[in-house]
Amino acid sequence: MRLAIPHSLDREEARRRLREKAAQAAAKADGMAEVTTTFADDDHLVMTVSAMGYTLDCGVELAEKELIVEVDIPASLGFAKRMIEGMIREKSGKLLN
Repeated sequence: MRLAIPHSLDREEARRRLREKAAQAAAKADGMAEVTTTFADDDHLVMTVSAMGYTLDCGVELAEKELIVEVDIPASLGFAKRMIEGMIREKSGKLLN
């Protein structure tokens, strides 16, 4: 799944916020999931989210006016695709707030 989340920040401010919020991601999962984050470079965040026996690999790219989120969703979670998309949109938008 590939989603674009718009933002209106300049690149440096967006990078700063992304790094700050990514460091807090595990704590914000509230014990519902295990989250690990790593930056491949200044504009690419790699996340792994493990919950309920599933592990999802996610990539977040910081583009000029949007965050591009890519998530590999296994076929066995196809029934929850809309719910997962909604959560991604909500949580990804908060990465830059």
